[in-house]
Amino acid sequence: MKTFRQYIEFIDDHSKHLEFLVLDELNKLGLEYFIYEHPPLRTVEESKALRGEMHGGHTKNLFLRDKKKKNYLLTVNENQKIDLKFLESEVSSGRLSFGSPERLSQFLGVNPGAVSPLALLNDKHNDVSFFIDHNLLSENILNFHPLVNHLTVSIKVTDFKYFLKSQNKFYNEIYF
Repeated sequence: MKTFRQYIEFIDDHSKHLEFLVLDELNKLGLEYFIYEHPPLRTVEESKALRGEMHGGHTKNLFLRDKKKKNYLLTVNENQKIDLKFLESEVSSGRLSFGSPERLSQFLGVNPGAVSPLALLNDKHNDVSFFIDHNLLSENILNFHPLVNHLTVSIKVTDFKYFLKSQNKFYNEIYF
């Protein structure tokens, strides 16, 4: 676990590191967070096996689209089973499917394995509807990738909500 100052100590060129888009924004807002470095994590199973001791709510993040090409970002507890049929009715959409890696990059600016609500920073035209599991919001701390999957940011839920508000992003609570 590192603070921002500890993390940047050995990085000489911030422009080569995608995570600084998020970290700089969190700093600009004066938010407190910690950074964990780990091997690249692409799945929840890899995260559980390799993340080490990290407190707070751990998430599963899905980038979805419907047949009308509307985009959705769903953030749930890492152990939550997802039933797309149930989800379709909850978000009032037609048939949902996973967005392609190209679509993910186009709308959230990340690659598969690095999906997180922090990537909403890149959704400049509000093309992605964000849904979060109601139970996650009762955690004190949430853990997200900051646009890359070899880092995790631990942030207080109140600060995460403030980050979303600062980006003019709204969240919809979903109940499983």
